[in-house]
Amino acid sequence: MRLAFAGTPEFAQQALERLHQAGFEIALVLTQPDRPAGRGMKLQASPVKQYALTHAMPTAQPRSLRLDGKYPDDAAAAQQALLAARPDAMVVAAYGLILPQWVLDLPRLGCLNIHASLLPRWRGAAPIHRAIEAGDTQTGVTIMQMDAGLDTGDMLLTQALDIAPQDTTASLHDKLADLGAELIVQALQQLGSLEKKPQPAEGQTYAAKIDKAQAALDWREPAAVLERRIRAFAPAPGASGAIGGVTLKLWRANVLPDVRPNVHSQGQLVPGTVLGASAEGVDVATGDGVLRLLSLQKPGGKALQADEFLRGFAITAGQQFDAKATA
Repeated sequence: MRLAFAGTPEFAQQALERLHQAGFEIALVLTQPDRPAGRGMKLQASPVKQYALTHAMPTAQPRSLRLDGKYPDDAAAAQQALLAARPDAMVVAAYGLILPQWVLDLPRLGCLNIHASLLPRWRGAAPIHRAIEAGDTQTGVTIMQMDAGLDTGDMLLTQALDIAPQDTTASLHDKLADLGAELIVQALQQLGSLEKKPQPAEGQTYAAKIDKAQAALDWREPAAVLERRIRAFAPAPGASGAIGGVTLKLWRANVLPDVRPNVHSQGQLVPGTVLGASAEGVDVATGDGVLRLLSLQKPGGKALQADEFLRGFAITAGQQFDAKATA
C-alpha cells in the first residue's frame, strides 16, 4: 500500500515512524512550512519533516491546499505532487491545514485521520488539553475516515485510555501519540475488513484551540478547576499568575483536602490571597478551596519546586495574586 502522509508535530512524527517501520511505502509527506523557534527564532523544520528527510522521503510544505485560496501556486504544486505519488490512502495526524474535497477524493481508499479523543467528544484542535481541563477521567484515540466536516467522519477503530490524576498535556500526549501510531498501523492492515461506524449524534463537544490569553488563572474559580487548568496548559502555553507586578508560570499544584479557609475572623478572603508560603508550597485562596502551588517559574528562570523557588523569590502570607480581568 502506497501512502501519502500529512502531519507536523511530534504526535504525527511517531505515527509516520511506526508506518515506516511497518513496511508501508511512504510516497509523499506533507508538512507545515518551517517556522521560527527557539531563542534565536531561527527557522526550524517540523518533527515530521526531520524524520522524512532523514529517511529520504519525498516532502512538500504547502502553505495551503486550497486551489482557490490565498496560495494557489502552493496548492497546485501540492496537487501535482500528490497525483505523481499515486497514494492508495492518505494518513493525516495533527497536520494543521484543512483538506479540501479534491484531497479527500484523491486516494482510492480515502484519507484516514488519527484523532486524540474518543469522538464525537472533543472534535477540533486541542482535544488533549480540553479533556484534562474538563476533568475527564478517560480519553483515547479514534481512527476516522475523513469527510468534509470537522472531525465528523465515520469511525474505523477506537481505543480508550485512562487519564491519570497527575497527567499533564505533555504526559498524556506521549501516551496518545504511541497509541495512535499503533492503531493507524492496525487500521491500514485491516482496512478491508473494518466496519465504518457513524459517530453518535449525542455527546458532541468541540476542543477549541488554546489561546495564550487563557493562561492567566482566574482565582475566583474553584481550586479543582485551576489545578486541572495548570496541568492542561503544561507544557504550553503554561498557566500563569501575577504577584507583585511579576508574572509567574505555574507548572504543578495540588488542591488541599478538606480545607475551606475562604472565611476568617475578619470576613471574606479575596480569591488570590496568599495564605502561606513554605517549603511545602504556596497556598492561595480561590473561589472555592485552597490551591497549593508546587512548581513555579519566574521570568528568565526555570521551573523550580516551591522550596527552591522561594529562596530566590519572596512570597509571604497576605500578598495578593492579581485577579484576572473580567472579559
